[in-house]
Order: sequence, then structure tokens, then C-alpha cells
Amino acid sequence: MPPQTTKFVRFLKSWIINTVAVLLAVIILRDHITYGDKLENLLIASFLLGVLNVFVRPVLMLIALPLLIFTLGLFTIVINALLLGLLTLLLPFFKITSDGIHFSFGYAILGALIISFISIALNLLTGNTNARISIQRRPPPPDKKSGNDGNGPVIDV
Repeated sequence: MPPQTTKFVRFLKSWIINTVAVLLAVIILRDHITYGDKLENLLIASFLLGVLNVFVRPVLMLIALPLLIFTLGLFTIVINALLLGLLTLLLPFFKITSDGIHFSFGYAILGALIISFISIALNLLTGNTNARISIQRRPPPPDKKSGNDGNGPVIDV
């Protein structure tokens, strides 16, 4: 495949994974995150969230670098929630509320956590990431009864 086709396929995979993650977050928090119940709205919201992740998130990460270091990276959840909050400002049909009217940062954090976990899982399952999981067995410990405990004589030459 030409490199441009590979990049486009990778982009489509990422967009589909992001859309599924947002949809599952909406289903799990159905009374608190809404997108207008139209497929077009969901696709627009997930696309715009991807654009915000590419362009705005690195700037926020750089600004919040001391907090990220101090919290060992946990402040990333807050940054993701801020991006969801920005999405509610940019798209009138996308809402994160606790009472149906006012924005809820708590549910934004919960939605960010759900979207992050689902995205990580789907990216690992589809191979859409450079991260790999490998399970390796260690060799068995030496046998103590046979006298071969690995502490035999050493000959230096």
C-alpha cells in the first residue's frame, strides 16, 4: 500500500475507535452526556474531539507539564475532561450535564475516563498503536536438591 493510503486507513481506524468510545461513554452515562441522538452528530463530535486531541491537547499538556509531573500523569484526565468541555462549547448538540441544563465537570471527567479506557482497549485489540503486550516466562529456578544451585566453583583465566 502507498504511504498515503496507509495513513488514511490508520486515520479511519482511529476515527472509528474514537466514535465507538464516545458512543459507549454516552450509553454508560446516558442521562448526563447527550449528542442529539443522530449518527451525524456523533460522527461530527468524535471527529472534532480527534481534531482537538491533535491540535489543542499538546498545547494544554505543555502548559500543564509541572502538574503532569507532580501527579505522575494523572492530570491528563483533567485535560481530557477540559477537551470534552470545549466540545460542549463548540457543538450546541453535545451536552455534559448533571441536571440537564448546567455543564458538569465531574461527568466530563467520568466521560474522559470511559473514553480513554475504551480507546486504549480498542487500539490494543485492533493493533492501531505501536504499543505491544508480551507475556514471557522466566526460566525455572535452579534445583537445590541436586546440588546445582548455580554457586559452583569459578575459574578465572
